[in-house]
Amino acid sequence: MESHHDVGCGKTKIGGWLKRRAMNNIWIRIRFPLLGAGMFCLIAGVYAGLLRAGIGIPVPAQNLAASHGALMIGGFLGAVIGLERAVALGAPWGYAAPALAGFGTLLFLAGAEIGAAAVTLSSLLLVAMYGVVLRRQPAFFNAVMTLGAASWLVGNIYWLRGYPLPDFVMWWGLFIVLTIAGERLELSRFLQHPPRVNALFAVFAAIAAAGIFAAANGAAWGTRLTGAGVILLSLWLLVYDVARRTVKQEGLTRFVAVCLLLGYLWLAMAGAMLLGGTELAPGYQYDALLHSLFLGFAFSMIFGHAPIIFPAVLNLGVPFRPIFYLHVAVLHLSLLMRVGGDHAMSETTRAAGAALNGAALLIFLINTALAVRAGFISRRTVPPPRREGA
Repeated sequence: MESHHDVGCGKTKIGGWLKRRAMNNIWIRIRFPLLGAGMFCLIAGVYAGLLRAGIGIPVPAQNLAASHGALMIGGFLGAVIGLERAVALGAPWGYAAPALAGFGTLLFLAGAEIGAAAVTLSSLLLVAMYGVVLRRQPAFFNAVMTLGAASWLVGNIYWLRGYPLPDFVMWWGLFIVLTIAGERLELSRFLQHPPRVNALFAVFAAIAAAGIFAAANGAAWGTRLTGAGVILLSLWLLVYDVARRTVKQEGLTRFVAVCLLLGYLWLAMAGAMLLGGTELAPGYQYDALLHSLFLGFAFSMIFGHAPIIFPAVLNLGVPFRPIFYLHVAVLHLSLLMRVGGDHAMSETTRAAGAALNGAALLIFLINTALAVRAGFISRRTVPPPRREGA
């Protein structure tokens, strides 16, 4: 016979489970406005990029074009990466990082000086989150992502102190490269590479970081050293990442692998431009370099991982659809046009490529929204499985 003590314990367990579920639902609701701020920064950043490319569209804010980099790196990528990390960490304080990144960038866009300080604080919190994870699991891939967050913090400090973007933009670039590479290292550990493989990655990352540090301190050879490190990192990813094997599979697995491999090629191209002497100063070559890195590499990774990240962050299904290849194709073909226009110094070709870049990101948002809607409808219409004997 069940005792009163057993019944009491059962009620306590049920009550605790209901409380945890209610809190989880609250945090899921909080994630929507945080991601919404990041998405708004993405749309504003795309619009700012079109203005910078010389496309004749209305100018809603005087400093919008100049805020292009801040909107894309801090407002969108910083917010999305911070949100994904906060969800993985499971600590309420972690949500301050994406909130400060997204809304801080919007404050900066509105002309408030505190906006840059908020984004810098966001990067500091991101370093702290990775530090907690690294203490729990002192793995190599966690160390790499922690260094990536630290690179973003360094770049933001330069930004906060009023330095021009070319002086610190590669610190932002290293943030994206090490964050993505660290996540790929985490997945590739199942391949059980020998220790020397990770040691090679560490050496290549150190070369890139040393080059960025040297360039920031006025060394003319710094950008070339950075380029060498970036090329070596891209080759490492092409050779040792699991994507080289999973591209032979089907469905979502192949789609992710295709996006990754294309992104690694753009990363190698960015490294080649740096190694070839591209100066970190406004101009055609500078435009080609930055968009090879931040658009060709970073957004190829985002396109590939969006069907995985959205379900984890928002608890919404994003079923894979072959139409996803459309925004991938438009992105890479338009980027080829843009980079080709840069190297040919053709303003018309460059502007056309930039316009199609924006179209690729718009198609991505539409395809993702339609997939989320389809996943939500299927989850509501599919009846629950029948129990045995029912």
